[in-house]
Amino acid sequence: MKQLLFQDFEEVSAKQWKQKIQADLKGADYNEKLITKTLHGIHIKPFYSSEDVEETLKVSNPANWNICEKIYVVSAENANKKALEKLQKGTESIWFILPNNEIDCVKLLKDLPEGLTVYLHLEFLDTEYVQKLDNLIAEKNLKVFLQTDINGKLARTGNWFDNLTADHENLDSIILNSHNFESVVSINLGLYQNAGANIPQQLAYSIGQATEYLNHFSELDLSEEQKQNFTFQFNVSVGSDYFFEISKIRALRWLFATVAEEFGFNTTCHVIAQPTRRTKTLYDFNVNLLRTTTESMSAILGGADAICNMPYDAIYHKDNEFGDRIARNQLLIMRNESYMDKVGNVAEGTYYVETITKQLAEKALDIFKDIEKGGGLLKELKAGVIQKKIKDSAKEEQEKFNNGDLVLIGTNKFENPQDRMKDDIELYPFLKKNPRKTLIEPILERRLSEEREEKRLEEEKQSQPIQ
Repeated sequence: MKQLLFQDFEEVSAKQWKQKIQADLKGADYNEKLITKTLHGIHIKPFYSSEDVEETLKVSNPANWNICEKIYVVSAENANKKALEKLQKGTESIWFILPNNEIDCVKLLKDLPEGLTVYLHLEFLDTEYVQKLDNLIAEKNLKVFLQTDINGKLARTGNWFDNLTADHENLDSIILNSHNFESVVSINLGLYQNAGANIPQQLAYSIGQATEYLNHFSELDLSEEQKQNFTFQFNVSVGSDYFFEISKIRALRWLFATVAEEFGFNTTCHVIAQPTRRTKTLYDFNVNLLRTTTESMSAILGGADAICNMPYDAIYHKDNEFGDRIARNQLLIMRNESYMDKVGNVAEGTYYVETITKQLAEKALDIFKDIEKGGGLLKELKAGVIQKKIKDSAKEEQEKFNNGDLVLIGTNKFENPQDRMKDDIELYPFLKKNPRKTLIEPILERRLSEEREEKRLEEEKQSQPIQ
């Protein structure tokens, strides 16, 4: 006999819940005590119900996710060897960073297993090199995502690879002559996140960037089949605001699908996510393990296609086997011991996440519309409008960190005064200041704790006894 477990309980409306809460507050102000104001312009209520999700956004998430590792290529042979070793240890996809066109792609992709997903980020723009890659991957039966982002290069460095006309001509050539890549265009959402943009800004600027490409590609002689097979990639940096980051990836998919449909392009995008550098700390660096764990969980539950975890010591140590192994094992534990690969669309139907997803998408859409009214993302970048808004957002977040409202454990709360880092630094962990001539003001990425850490390092040096 089927039991109806809740048939004896009356339904309670949101209004009744609120009345009960207000009674328990004994005269204290409900909004002041229980409503949380966020940096993203959204106020969090103490509870959510079905009344909050009468209308939800339809989001299509992948059924599973890949564990990815990043390799900076200095030598093709060594990078290939590293990739094969990582694949033996549980990695499922490889992200190669190629600094120049002298890298031998034949040696780089040698012996990689058929069907492997490979991400190729070229720090240069060379159509002949891309054509060689396109021919090569056809022979090897690899799933290769080429990460070309000329607009992102301008935003990050202040300059094109060459110039506006040449870069677009090269991009057009890559699109029209490439037939074997899974995707050739990517958009780096992480640039905006690591520079201090709030989530609606991150979403709006990345969709604005996608719209610049879609506008341009609409002028190319692409068939309907080519448009429907054209896949955009988004490289997402995931912050520590757990539920908001889950909602961010879901909102991104909905926003992109909405815009791409207007242009007649494929509405499904590919998302590769990694933890943000913005919350990582130099002192008490082991806490970074906890941060990257929750950030990776947000990416998984938000529906990323691939997760590339960050080693806990990445901001100050060169690549090392121990740090890579720990980062990889964090994801392996989530998959094999926490069963976080068993169910897709985990967040779907949850009142809180559904509500936040919709609110983030709506706020991002408002910002995006303003960008389009201003002539598009490139025009707004050239005028310095985007840069100023990101700086304003970053300043607000930095002030919260400085006054202790935004906490990084071990750095601005519960610090260990005995912690010493001066002799362990192998990589420069702060914003590099390299004055150069640029077409526009570049968007600069900066960690929240940098200023405080620089002072602590200086104090360390001054406290060293004279030999």
